[in-house]
Amino acid sequence: MNEGGKPKRLLTLSDAVALIVGIVIGSGIFQTPALVAAEAGSNTVVVLLWLAGGLVSLVGALCYAELATAYPNVGGAYYYLKRSFGRGIAFLFAWARMTVIQTGSIVLLAFVFGDYASQIWPLGPFSSSFYAAGSIAILTAVNILGLAQGKWTQNWLSAAKVLGLLLVIFLGLTALPNSTVATEPRLSGNWGLAMVFVLLSYGGWNEAAYISAEIQNQRRNILRSLVGSIGIITAIYLLINLAYLQGLGLSNMAASKAVAADLMRSIWGETGAVFISLLIAVSTLGAINATIFTGARTNYALGEDFPLFSFMGRRQKEDNIPTPAFLLQVGIALALVILGTVTRSGFKTMVDYTAPVFWLFFLLSGVSLLVLRIREPHIYRPFCVPFYPVIPLLFCTSCGYLLYSSLVYTGVGALVGVLVVTAGIPLLFWNRQ
Repeated sequence: MNEGGKPKRLLTLSDAVALIVGIVIGSGIFQTPALVAAEAGSNTVVVLLWLAGGLVSLVGALCYAELATAYPNVGGAYYYLKRSFGRGIAFLFAWARMTVIQTGSIVLLAFVFGDYASQIWPLGPFSSSFYAAGSIAILTAVNILGLAQGKWTQNWLSAAKVLGLLLVIFLGLTALPNSTVATEPRLSGNWGLAMVFVLLSYGGWNEAAYISAEIQNQRRNILRSLVGSIGIITAIYLLINLAYLQGLGLSNMAASKAVAADLMRSIWGETGAVFISLLIAVSTLGAINATIFTGARTNYALGEDFPLFSFMGRRQKEDNIPTPAFLLQVGIALALVILGTVTRSGFKTMVDYTAPVFWLFFLLSGVSLLVLRIREPHIYRPFCVPFYPVIPLLFCTSCGYLLYSSLVYTGVGALVGVLVVTAGIPLLFWNRQ
């Protein structure tokens, strides 16, 4: 969509709620609860952290809703940042998406797949890494070959994920309390790091807020769709964590490598663990495939805008596929699998790798709302953030705190991610020559 184009308002309120819920609830919720439990220190804090994640997400979604309706553009945050801070910051955002945010998300999902696939058929000490690398390579090849995934396939994969969640919630909440204590509990009480993991699971609403430009009766339905969808997501996340706490106990939950599988194993034995692991592994493949697909398209757009990356702006003439963008993306992703393997904590390392960069540009997006309000006061805004400037300032403060936490409390992965983004600065100056 060009700058002056107007989006078509085709989405009903129920359409918008369904889309947002579908985008946000990903495979991370099957992995992050164990990490949150390890940092929370108590059952009560676990519940409060997941509730706080829903509130922070709602605040951010309101800010993105104003940006998306006032500046409807397919570039999304790239466009807001360029309009607010210029091409330099926009370039670094695109560079960060290519090298850290999008590729890190692909690998993060791939490690979730590897952890649960290893519950079904372990491949040795590096089983999760083998599965992660294999899934990325195979799905990239499928996309390059142009074998289109049918809509029914993606829907089935999403249904498997939802089925798994509902099953775990029901069985966990109805299970007898688990009194077994993990042999090596890892409870630390680091709430800042816990919130990094919580908000990873809430991630995706920032993409979903873009549909606010296409909702019917915008002034009435934007707020309803955001509040309703994030309310549903928060309720589901609270219930799944209560199920884990009830069925496993805090220490066992914190020590788990595949928390849903461990819960099902405690209730149904190995049959239950294999069943839920299969559901999660299959649904995660769908998320990996979608992220690979969209990531390559983002890189293609970068190649069109900046001459230095023009090689990514080429497509195969036969089937219009951005093959160079796919190949660069898979190369970066496989390198990140190696990083996760070396640190012996693949999923957590990818959270560390992506979090500081993600929250930096999230913070800048929030600031762009304030900048554009001041610089362009006469732009028509179909939806305005309520209680301005309190809500945007609260969002920026939250992002700043999460940026601080992701830098201070994370491991070597965070340092690598920051260095990779910093490496984009000389490329920016080279591109300007």
